[in-house]
Amino acid sequence: MIRALSLGLILAPAAAGAFDLGLPVACTLGETCHIQQFPDRDPGPAARDYTCGSLSYDGHDGTDFALPSLAAMTAGVDVLAAAPGVVRGARDGMPDILISDPAAPPLEGRDCGNGLAITHTDGWETQYCHLKQGSVQVKPGDAVQAGQVLGQIGLSGNTEFPHLHLTVRQNGVAVDPFAPGDMALCGKAGDDLWSAPLPYQPGGIIAIGFADAVPDYGQVKAGLAAQPLRAAAPALVVWAYLFGTRAGDRLQLTLTGPQGEVVADTIALDRTQAQAMRAIGRKLRDSRWPPGRYQGQAILLRDGAEVDRAILTADLP
Repeated sequence: MIRALSLGLILAPAAAGAFDLGLPVACTLGETCHIQQFPDRDPGPAARDYTCGSLSYDGHDGTDFALPSLAAMTAGVDVLAAAPGVVRGARDGMPDILISDPAAPPLEGRDCGNGLAITHTDGWETQYCHLKQGSVQVKPGDAVQAGQVLGQIGLSGNTEFPHLHLTVRQNGVAVDPFAPGDMALCGKAGDDLWSAPLPYQPGGIIAIGFADAVPDYGQVKAGLAAQPLRAAAPALVVWAYLFGTRAGDRLQLTLTGPQGEVVADTIALDRTQAQAMRAIGRKLRDSRWPPGRYQGQAILLRDGAEVDRAILTADLP
């Protein structure tokens, strides 16, 4: 799959302060993981991220580093200490289960799920939430180094998708690591806390795939929806899994084959959503699909400009 990022790619300036944070996850932003939500900068009931964008929700106090699927979580992605310090507290043993699942146990104040908190110098603290059950590798009192493995990204606690929720605090007050300072402000350039710049992606395409029917959304989120092309498939479908969509966005989906365009459509997205899935397809009209190369393409547009695109190709014998 070929990926490209364009609109809204903002590189935050490197931190000038004494407290620097490293990337707390062993994945590549924009490829094998993405930032789903940022701290909420709006003091009222609305929500906005540090760019005045929509990647947050009311009262959210951390940064959510999300995986593309449950399959990626099962394969294992390490959570890393963002800075050196001492483990203040840790918890493990909670199951990896969607909070909306009827089988999910009561949280009883354990919204963070499996996780830990690390104290640093000058009153700084980092907290790591929603780790995989059985993965936590440290205990209270342990000294840790930046980049040390703490556990793995999971689905424990109050969550609907596999991710690490990282909260940064100084003297007990939550701080946005992308724009420290007045949490009621956004859209202002300034120093961040990251030791290396992290890109801001205002939404995008998590995954693209082929199928012989519109896939179940649960299968898409699980990472189990993609299917190989079959000559006798009753239909050819191309689907795209999205994050950070805004009302008014448009998604261009195109499926081409060895004889040209199979199906194409531009879909208007009428709601602002954390995650969404859209698909188009065409039913089989002959005895089989022509052999050759097929390509699926998804382009997410905002105000006429490209936010993200993904391309997938496969050969049908």
